[in-house]
Amino acid sequence: MEPSGIHAGMFGLGGPEVAVILVLALLLFGGKKMGELGKGLGEGIRNFKSGLKSEDEKIEEKKQA
Repeated sequence: MEPSGIHAGMFGLGGPEVAVILVLALLLFGGKKMGELGKGLGEGIRNFKSGLKSEDEKIEEKKQA
């Protein structure tokens, strides 16, 4: 249980830890590569969500039939 007043983000990481990770990633990959990685991640998430929606629609069609 966390002490009151202290809130950790996802995976128990706070703001400073996330900032350090982002700076290290920027140094390792460079600005151009980070943009490409972000774009690829966004496309992957979008495709995953659309896949889930299409599966939900298929299930709804089977229920109606």
